[in-house]
Amino acid sequence: MELRQLRYFEALGSTLNFSRAAELLHIAQPPLTRQIQQLEEELGVLLVDRSKRPLRLTRAGSFFYDKAIQLLSQIDEISRATKQIGEEKKPSVRVGFVPSVLYGDIPKFIHLFMQKYADIDVVLSELTSVQQVQSLQVGRIDVGFGRLPIQQDGIVNTLIHEEPLVAALPSSDDKGQGVITLKALSQKRLIIYPAAPRPSFADQVLSLFRMHGLSLSQTIDANGLQTAIGLVATGMGTTIVPKSVSALRRDDVKYARISDEGAITPLLMATRKYNNSDETSLFISEFSRFRGKPGQ
Repeated sequence: MELRQLRYFEALGSTLNFSRAAELLHIAQPPLTRQIQQLEEELGVLLVDRSKRPLRLTRAGSFFYDKAIQLLSQIDEISRATKQIGEEKKPSVRVGFVPSVLYGDIPKFIHLFMQKYADIDVVLSELTSVQQVQSLQVGRIDVGFGRLPIQQDGIVNTLIHEEPLVAALPSSDDKGQGVITLKALSQKRLIIYPAAPRPSFADQVLSLFRMHGLSLSQTIDANGLQTAIGLVATGMGTTIVPKSVSALRRDDVKYARISDEGAITPLLMATRKYNNSDETSLFISEFSRFRGKPGQ
């Protein structure tokens, strides 16, 4: 199986028309047809149902199309990351983070690291925990700070600490600056985030309710933390956030501690097990020392 065949099949799967796919690929139709036939022969299954108009992908074809898109996307990302590394003019450490870590000590550490090692660029990217692992695998980032332990070969998850969860409520709510239970929250409209990609912090929150045998009356999906807080401020519902986020003060939102057992979220550092640069190893080492200091 060749990379060219995957790209040909991606074009056919997106257009469901041999002529349009050939135009998209800037090739004649016969070579495209032969490559798809060879791909089917190699796999031993039909990928395209040619008896219908327009063409349709078979069940196996739909599965292969989805996987081909994912694989091609990873290859493109590897190419971009390799080019970026080759064009860097000085050493760098690329760090992925979920938004909620901005309210804890990690920004302070990054600032101190940048001051101490001014000859090293620190490049920051906002990514979900799932996106961080994918980016670590293809070399787009070197270190990730997230909330979800994603188990993948070659990836190491280091627990930094477990943080209590709190409820963010509209200022008009009768709770706030106090205590609230998951049962009480389950009866409110809950804003969960991020909506995609999954799994994410949203699934961590939903599993907490399931663990306590609670079902939610109504939920709203939000793209991210800031959007969720903004919706809370308008009175659209409540959301659950790590305690450090309560540092984000605004007059139209208040916070309540969740009293139920297990209402915590881990803060994790994800790194590659092998093939780290000297700069990345230094960043990890300095962070370990930072964590070990009294008061950190």
